[in-house]
Amino acid sequence: MKHKIYISLGSNIGDRKSYLQSAVNAINQRIGKVIKISPIYETPAWGFTSSNFYNACLLAETSLSPEETLEKLLTIEKELGRARNANTEGYQPRSIDLDILFFGDKIIKTESLQIPHPQIENRKFVLFPLADIAPEKKHPFLQQSVKELIKNTNDTSEITKISDKITIPERVSPFKQYNYIAIEGNIGSGKTTLSTKIAEDFDARLILERFSDNPFLPKFYENPKQYGFTLEMSFLTERYQQMSEQLAQTNLFKPFIVSDYDIFKSLIFSQVTLTEDEFVLYRKLFYILYNQIVKPDLYIFLYQNTDRLIENIKKRGREYEKNISKEYLNQIHQGYLDFIQKNNDIRSLIIDVTELDFVKNQSDYEFIIEKISNFSSETPQK
Repeated sequence: MKHKIYISLGSNIGDRKSYLQSAVNAINQRIGKVIKISPIYETPAWGFTSSNFYNACLLAETSLSPEETLEKLLTIEKELGRARNANTEGYQPRSIDLDILFFGDKIIKTESLQIPHPQIENRKFVLFPLADIAPEKKHPFLQQSVKELIKNTNDTSEITKISDKITIPERVSPFKQYNYIAIEGNIGSGKTTLSTKIAEDFDARLILERFSDNPFLPKFYENPKQYGFTLEMSFLTERYQQMSEQLAQTNLFKPFIVSDYDIFKSLIFSQVTLTEDEFVLYRKLFYILYNQIVKPDLYIFLYQNTDRLIENIKKRGREYEKNISKEYLNQIHQGYLDFIQKNNDIRSLIIDVTELDFVKNQSDYEFIIEKISNFSSETPQK
């Protein structure tokens, strides 16, 4: 789930603009996509005597929790030279100061974190840049918009908008040369999550497999021999219908399509599921349909070891998946690798995500995007 978060930035040591820009770059990479950035305002130090501050606010989207976001902000501050001294009373000069102002409409009050920030309404250096990017945003506790908070604030300090600007880090899409990419992987590898994140971040049209509606899937896990052929045929016809319809559609406002499956997975799973005689018949039917489907320009396979797959399957808590065996997962995995090795005409990239958590860690997600970008630049499309 994506959360809209508003963060204030301040600096009054050294190259203030450079510190602000470095913080924005780090937030964009580790916390979530930066959507908006305010102009920079110069203000006097608030609550203590020191050099003037440069202040700004930004809006970002993140899938992290408030606590995880705070932890990453503190790490960014530390890396940019912020030294917090617990033994020093009052405010101190700082290379960078990062505060969560709003986290959606959440109200949180713990020993380490308060959201909304408790001083928003008392600080013009927060309110003015915040009004530039979210004038109608309502304070979930005070029930006033940012514009209204400015009118009612008791802060009389001077504030000056300056000409220097911070920029949103430019993200060059690694998918420019593709019309259609498929992200594949074993059960529990995270292909649906990654496909969804890529579609959101790079404005792609998303195709997700409608497996959850298949009435034969729970029955198959209970009795594989009885329901194997029925299940695989129902999957094949559903995938063929979905792909033939979706890939035939055009959308001038979406630069490419990303799906969380490729129809060839039907043959991979059926080879494991079906008896030899059933598979021979199934394969004939499969290729009749497969030859009519547009093939992906890029095929990305997410590799995870079997133990990690079992963990992920347990976490998502689908009752009908609880008895999936390691042997079954290993067979499916081998089927995918055989497909990749034997089909040299398909442009394939294998990414090991065993040690990655691209949901909680933005840096892991960026690592995957960089892998795709490097692969795309090194192996131009035929």
